[in-house]
Amino acid sequence: MTTTVRIPEGWPTTEEQAHAVQDELRRRLVLDEPGPSPAAGRVTGVDVAYDDERDVVAAAAVVLDAATLDVVAEATAVGRISFPYVPGLLAFRELPTVLAALDALPVPPGLVVCDGYGLAHPRRFGLASHLGVLTGLPTIGVAKNPFTFTHADLAPARGSSAPLLAGDEEVGRALRTQQGVKPVYVSVGHRVLLDTACAHVLRLSPRYRLPETTRLADSLCRRALREATAGAADA
Repeated sequence: MTTTVRIPEGWPTTEEQAHAVQDELRRRLVLDEPGPSPAAGRVTGVDVAYDDERDVVAAAAVVLDAATLDVVAEATAVGRISFPYVPGLLAFRELPTVLAALDALPVPPGLVVCDGYGLAHPRRFGLASHLGVLTGLPTIGVAKNPFTFTHADLAPARGSSAPLLAGDEEVGRALRTQQGVKPVYVSVGHRVLLDTACAHVLRLSPRYRLPETTRLADSLCRRALREATAGAADA
């Protein structure tokens, strides 16, 4: 079942408004909790897909058993794109549908893994941090590229890592999840320590570069978008 989402009343429409929201909510970040233990409870992947021409965004939430990586539950949501494309403000495009997909789940999500950034963000408040503060859930970000940050070369072995740096500040970690493949970029969102976040990502990536949470949520949101836009075309 797919939830249809409206843009929330009072949602930011300008960069200045969005920056003000980030500044306000960033003060509520919790960065000193260890977070859930890997292989315990549930872990949920969230992701979104867009059709900018039709002004449609689809979000998916896929819940896995953290011990077995079996799918426990899933939900999708579809709505209008709620903010223009601005690097550093992508959360404002994604959050209404992501929140609706999480709300539609029949079970608590546990740790939430976002396809994006947490503290590894120019304003130290990426999607994973924003989502964590709004929901109170422990969250981490796992991104496919390092954004504007740098890191040292990694050894080729699975589990090799290096600090992701903004100057001298560690904002996340480059982590190699498979032998010889490009690393992913892990950052804390809310209520999880970086070491714990990296341990989760390695456990969630038994065969592929990307964690299973991201792979499954990506596939599901793309399918939801195809179905939504096919319906719009038929109408």
